[in-house]
Order: sequence, then C-alpha cells, then structure tokens
Amino acid sequence: MVKIKPFTLTFAIMVLFWMLLSARIDLLHISAGVIGSLLVAYYSSDLLIAEDKTNTSLKKIIQALKYLIYLGYSIILANLDVAYRVLHPSMPINPKIIEFDTQLKGDIGKTTLANSITLTPGTITIDVKKNRYFVHSLSDKSAQELLDGTMRTRLVEIFEDET
Repeated sequence: MVKIKPFTLTFAIMVLFWMLLSARIDLLHISAGVIGSLLVAYYSSDLLIAEDKTNTSLKKIIQALKYLIYLGYSIILANLDVAYRVLHPSMPINPKIIEFDTQLKGDIGKTTLANSITLTPGTITIDVKKNRYFVHSLSDKSAQELLDGTMRTRLVEIFEDET
C-alpha cells in the first residue's frame, strides 16, 4: 500500500487547484502556483489530514475522486429533476422529512454525507443526531434515492478506517 504524506497530498491538491483556476501555462504562473502551494502545504497540511491518522492510500484517493464524479453527476440529475418539477404546470412535489441511519463513524465522513445531501438539489440535511440523519426531501424520487443508500455506501468505503 502506498502511503502519501499529508504535506505531499496537500501540495498536490493545491497545485491542481491552482492550475484549474489559473488557466495559464507559462513559467510565471506555474512558478507562482508551485511556490504558493508549497507555502500553503507547509503551513496547513496538518489541517487537511492529521499526521497520526494518515491512512491515505492511492486506493482511497481514487475512491474519493470517483465519489466526486458520482456527486457531480447526482447534482446535475437532481437539478434537472427540480427544474422539471418547478416548471411543470401541476408542480408534482411531495415534500417530506425522512430519517435514516449511517454506518459512518467519524466526524469527517458524517459531515461529508450531510453536505453531499444538502448540495444535491431537492434535499437538505436538517439535523444529525449520532448516526441518525433527518433530511427534508422535495419529492418521493429524491427521498427514495437517499433511502437506497448509494451515497452512504460510497462514503463508507472512503471513510471506513476513520474513528
């Protein structure tokens, strides 16, 4: 298993983020991005990943990237669904509050799930009590998708080692 140090991971994330935002590939911009990323990684790598809990493997990073793609796709589909419901003449909505439990144990995993739910249009996390989530859903479809547990399962795979 390949272990990645928090400093290295933070630096890589910052450089990628810089390159996405910069959109310029010349010596000045790349140098500024590398220097800025080194400074950010030096001063804040312990904020992204705690040194004593470093269990970040290449497999976990790939799972996290797959989750981000899944989340982006889910957000797009949910946007289209909400737009359809709002623009439809009869506004076919059926708001409800649903509850479910999660197997996530750590705070980062639980927070990621709550934020992922809220980022997806048509659902919003109202409260989290221990492992129980209370979510407002705009329709039966969005409620059922949450109750199916695909999002939770993907996050458990990423954060299974978190305590």
